[in-house]
Amino acid sequence: MASHADDDLTASKTEGYKAGEKKTVEEYAKLDQNDESLNRWKASLGISNSPALPVDPSDKRRCIIRSLALEVEGREDITIDLTAPGSVEALKTKPFTIKEGAPFRMKANFKVQHDVLSGLKYLQVVKRKGIRVGKDEEMIGSYPPNTEEKPIYEKKFAQDEAPTGMMARGHYDAISKFVDDDDQTHLKFEWSFDITKEWK
Repeated sequence: MASHADDDLTASKTEGYKAGEKKTVEEYAKLDQNDESLNRWKASLGISNSPALPVDPSDKRRCIIRSLALEVEGREDITIDLTAPGSVEALKTKPFTIKEGAPFRMKANFKVQHDVLSGLKYLQVVKRKGIRVGKDEEMIGSYPPNTEEKPIYEKKFAQDEAPTGMMARGHYDAISKFVDDDDQTHLKFEWSFDITKEWK
């Protein structure tokens, strides 16, 4: 039985949309090679002749979220290396601090391997004292496996602004996940942040 948190983290669906037939990068590259508009689309997707990065065949993951960062103009990024052991678990117990009213954005570095990743999305639910105060969904896009030319992808999310005022200050809990068009979850994690009057 799905929990309420799982219901909160369900991606929205576009009515009538159906994910296309899955193809390998090689199949996409060979697809209608003389079709100029299709070649432009493949180039926009990043399908190129650059050699693919070596992949550990025992690692079946298609998408590896390598790091998350909090970006605030004029301040050094706070980056969490998610490849470090225990880093995902530590997110919940080591909150980010955000000054009230400060504009900020999250950004993610990730790697794609094996096959084209279709329709990657970021979902986030924020709660305060157990009550949901926000839900966000951001389309990241579709990506081919990383190549020597493009060894890592970076996605900067839409800018947000921390709430202001005495009632807004305090501790918030969040749960987030990265999911694709096939409803495959690539990373799900809990984290937290504090809204404060001044930077700490």
